Amino acid sequence: MRLGLGALLLALALGPARSQSLIRDAEIEHALRELTRPIANAAGINTDTLDILVINDSSMNAFVVDAQTVMIHSGLILRLDRAEELQGVIAHELAHITGGHLTRRMANLRGARGAAAMGLLMSMAMVAGGNAEAGAGLAMGTASSAQRVFFGHTRAEESSADQAGVRFMAHADVDPQGMVDVLDRFRGQEALNVARQDPYLRTHPLSAERMRALKGYAAAYGGRAAQDPHAAEWFARAKGKLGAFLQNPRHTLRQVDKGDGSDIALMRRAVAYHRMPDTGRALAEMNRLETRRPNDPYVQELKGQILLESRQFAPAAQAYGRAVGLAPKEPLILAGQGRALLALDTPAANRQALDVLKRARVRDPYDPRMLRDLALAYARAGDNGMASVATAERYALMGRLDTASVHANRALGLVPRGAPGWLRAQDILAAAEQARKR
Repeated sequence: MRLGLGALLLALALGPARSQSLIRDAEIEHALRELTRPIANAAGINTDTLDILVINDSSMNAFVVDAQTVMIHSGLILRLDRAEELQGVIAHELAHITGGHLTRRMANLRGARGAAAMGLLMSMAMVAGGNAEAGAGLAMGTASSAQRVFFGHTRAEESSADQAGVRFMAHADVDPQGMVDVLDRFRGQEALNVARQDPYLRTHPLSAERMRALKGYAAAYGGRAAQDPHAAEWFARAKGKLGAFLQNPRHTLRQVDKGDGSDIALMRRAVAYHRMPDTGRALAEMNRLETRRPNDPYVQELKGQILLESRQFAPAAQAYGRAVGLAPKEPLILAGQGRALLALDTPAANRQALDVLKRARVRDPYDPRMLRDLALAYARAGDNGMASVATAERYALMGRLDTASVHANRALGLVPRGAPGWLRAQDILAAAEQARKR
């Protein structure tokens, strides 16, 4: 797992006009990877270095940050009905990558920021705080006018991306009509005041000619492909979990029929009850789901989260431990286990937490909640130098480079010169100095 390297540059270049949190959830991110894989393979893109990430924003939008990162607003996912529609959005954005439409954008960004903005800044994403409902968050400051300029595509680029995206979908045996259906949702918005338009329309110009051409591209590939049950399941899991965490829990309970005993319904009811909060009913639903899916790491992770946030620390650590056993390479699950072990606060649990969190950092060094917990684990182990390094990295990810510098300087006096932690602290100080020169 990696985060887009352009995200920090983007955030600092556009300024903190408004805060948007990036929803970090292992199950949702896995679902998006499953939906993306056949499209990316058809496009010739390595899925191991590609991230499809969700921004907590109710508007309908999606955009490419760099050649390895696509951002999708939660509002878009929640308003789509089929996996093929979401795959259509992803195919279109991947076509912007393969079409070379980012070259001018990244050149402009480097010109605006200067060569001194590279280095550490390009190796981090602009991450801030934790989303209490949906996991850790990433704050990307965006000024709407600057965002339109930076993310905006020309009509020629849009037409090219439509044609290539439909081709990717067809080669992946995904119904190309999904892309047409998504754009149909934006028809008529051209007449609206710009302030009332969905941001997708402002950055992806839509015209009658483009719609006619897109329908022609889709029709040329011979009608609707059969729906993939695997894709449909992962879309339902991602949309269901996202809605359960973001929407009013009573609304979720009204949406889910009381007699619905499907796995998705059990998960959504568990989350809704947890948020009310009604821990007993939440765990009852989770126990039913666990019985049906005993080897699903995301079921164990969600159970661990509910237990941890309900202050049942020992059972939470056990649930996270089972999740890690089922998905030992998933950094967000490792981070959750470390958090639960720290909550136990025993010598043995603290030692295990440090080991787990170090493993999580190796796989995903851009999670601020993990870095906060890692700093605490180092401190409890008596390693104040590395605690300062982790804290400095956390503040750097939040864009608070002055505060990060304070902790990085402290780390230099505590960590052996030339050690990995000392070098990381030096990188942060260099990035802060470059930022001050700008």
